[in-house]
Amino acid sequence: MSFQQGISGLNSTSKSLDVIGNNIANANTYGAKVARAEFSDVYAAQLAGAGENVIGIGTKLAAVSQQFSQGGITATSNPMDLAIQGPGFFQLIDAAGVSRSYSRNGQFKVDVDGYVVNNGGLRLMGIPYDTAAGAEPAALTLPTGRLLAPQATTLVNVEFNLDSRNVAPTQPINFTDASTYNSATSVTVYDPQGVDSAITLYFRKTATPNTWEVYATQNGRSVNDPAAPLTRLVFANDGSAPTAPLLPFDVPVTSAGGLARNIQMDMTKATQYGAGYSTSQLRQDGYAAGQLTAVAVEKNGEITARYSNGEMRAAGIVMLANFRNPQGLSPMGENGWRQTPQSGDVLPGQPGDGILGAIQSSALEESNVDLTAELVNMITTQRMYQANAQTVKTQDQILQTLVNLR
Repeated sequence: MSFQQGISGLNSTSKSLDVIGNNIANANTYGAKVARAEFSDVYAAQLAGAGENVIGIGTKLAAVSQQFSQGGITATSNPMDLAIQGPGFFQLIDAAGVSRSYSRNGQFKVDVDGYVVNNGGLRLMGIPYDTAAGAEPAALTLPTGRLLAPQATTLVNVEFNLDSRNVAPTQPINFTDASTYNSATSVTVYDPQGVDSAITLYFRKTATPNTWEVYATQNGRSVNDPAAPLTRLVFANDGSAPTAPLLPFDVPVTSAGGLARNIQMDMTKATQYGAGYSTSQLRQDGYAAGQLTAVAVEKNGEITARYSNGEMRAAGIVMLANFRNPQGLSPMGENGWRQTPQSGDVLPGQPGDGILGAIQSSALEESNVDLTAELVNMITTQRMYQANAQTVKTQDQILQTLVNLR
């Protein structure tokens, strides 16, 4: 009797409609993946070699498999929104550090403890900024409340050209009288407490050919008291680099409890050509204390923290994971999946390594649900449901006819 076939068809198409409905419901869910109902036919057990014209007894739902094709990427204004372009999953762990899950939804935030979390409170895994290289992935934290300590200036690189056409001043140097020196330039340096002070270098040509005196003041006060040259720059006849380009000198105290410290002034690239004075580079290695102002995630997963003093520091690395058989993952809700024996072992790695995709910051991956295709599938499945119902109705009519025979 064909009741069983019709009933199995009704059950299967009903489940197919459930799958289609779930796909449509998640068409706007970031990181969601379309599912497909897969069916298989059913035959009654037969003795070996018993008959050739075997008729099936219906169908059954064999599997609901998710399709991990790439979804579209949409830009956002939140730098902690992350999208994966290519294979891979974000690794997530609960606050207890026990349960792990995997997701394509990159809607992350920073909680009060500095952890990078999703909307379900699960923590994003990676290599934290304070962990040694090669360590196992752990819950990522960002230095949100951490003040970057200052660094005292120890080296200043100065590149400049002194005009060989200048005439040597005849009057003793007076830092307030520009006629007593030929050129000057200033640089800001920092003491160990991050207090800044201005160092001004004065260049004064001497009567000796190719020779210049270098003076320095700190916040307008001569570093040497009484005022005396720190060094003399002696250039070659062709105006190339001076013979004494590295100048060490002590900078007086600028903050309470500070100590006088030595600074190296590197002038190895100074020149003396017949052109106007110009400074092409003025760089020093110190900085003041800084507050965290922004966090950026690079394509390779590296997290960079930017501070108010202009410095940048590594703040960790987002690590992705992949599986030999992603369709073997078990969906657990909250845009996540769980590892199963069918999915295989976790294959972790840095974004961009091997087949792992790259990360795009300030972006999210849209669902890969094709709404038009799902609506067409819904119409087709509805017709199939009606057809199976019709087989049940027809079988009922046949039985009724047999009962009415006299």
